[in-house]
Amino acid sequence: MGPLEGLRVVELAAIGPAPFACMMLADLGADVVRVDRADGRRSFPDWHVVLDRGRRSLALDLKDPRGVAELLSLVETADVLVEGFRPGVAERLGIGPGDCRARNPALVYARMTGWGQEGPLAREPGHDINYLALTGALHAIGRAGGPPVPPVNLLGDFGGGGMLLVVGVLAALREREASGLGQTVDASIVDGVGAMLGMLVGMAGSGQWSHERGTNLLDGGAPFYRCYECADGRHMAVGALEERFYTALLDGLGLDPGSLPDRDDTANWPFLQRLFEECFARYDRDTWTARFAGTEACATPVLTVEEAASHPHHRARGSGPTAPAPRFSRTPAQPC
Repeated sequence: MGPLEGLRVVELAAIGPAPFACMMLADLGADVVRVDRADGRRSFPDWHVVLDRGRRSLALDLKDPRGVAELLSLVETADVLVEGFRPGVAERLGIGPGDCRARNPALVYARMTGWGQEGPLAREPGHDINYLALTGALHAIGRAGGPPVPPVNLLGDFGGGGMLLVVGVLAALREREASGLGQTVDASIVDGVGAMLGMLVGMAGSGQWSHERGTNLLDGGAPFYRCYECADGRHMAVGALEERFYTALLDGLGLDPGSLPDRDDTANWPFLQRLFEECFARYDRDTWTARFAGTEACATPVLTVEEAASHPHHRARGSGPTAPAPRFSRTPAQPC
C-alpha cells in the first residue's frame, strides 16, 4: 500500500527527527526496518510510540563485528539507510557511507543532524531550541517585550529536520533513476530552518519586518492576527488578514467598521488590540466558536491536542497524529 511500496529502508534507531522521517516513509508504503541497540536502551522511548509505527525492528550490537556484518548484509538489498548519529560515529563503527556503498553502490545514505556534517559546531551537542537560536528563527518568536519562546520542537526537529530529510531522500531516489547510483544526503536542522526563513528574510529586506518581537504582521503584533483570551480562560485564534475577513471579524464582534481607526496604520494596533481583548472577554470560547462558524472571519478555537482529535473536521477526514499525510488518489497510504 502507498506510493512508496517496494522501497526498502534501514533505520538506525535515534530520537526525534529521524524517527519522524522514517514514520513518514513507512506511512507512504516503504518497508522500514528499525535497528535498535542490543541492550534495548533508548532515550525517551515513550515519546516515540507514535513515531515508531509501521515498521519491523531487530536488535544489533554495532560495536560487535558480527552486528556490523549483519547490518551491512541488510544494506545490500536496501534502497535507503537513515542514521542520526553525531558526525563521525557511523564511520568509527564501520557503517559509514563508504562502508555501506561498497556493498550497495545504489544506496541512498541519509544523515540527520542538528548542525550538519561539517562546520565548527558539527560535533557539538544541541537540541531544537539551540538550532533555532542560531538560525534567527527563535529570535522572531514571542510576545512584545518578552523573551523568545520555543515553538515546542515542531519547527526544528520535525519541520526543518525530519521533513527536510524526507525531501532529500526522495530527491536522491529520483536522481538515482538516471544515474543508477546512490549518494549521501546531509540533512541538518539548521539548514532546513534556514530555508524556511525565506519569506521572513524577504519581508525584513523590504522593510516589512521589525526585529522587535510581537510588533509584526505575523508574530502576534497585528490585532487581527493573534490569539485572544475568552471569558473561560480559553482562547480564540484570529487570522483576519484580508479586508473581507476583517470585516467579517468586526461583524462577529459586534463592532462598527466606521467607528474604528485604520487598521493599516500600526500606530492604531494597540487600541484595536485592547478593544478586541475586551470583546472576546465577554463570552466563553465555545460561544465565540458558534458565533463565527460559517463566516469568513478566520476566527477558530484554540484546541488542545485531545480536543483536536474529536473535532468534526478532523473526524470527517480521519486527520491527526495517527493518520498519514499527504493523501494520494490512486495509492492511498495507511499507517500500520
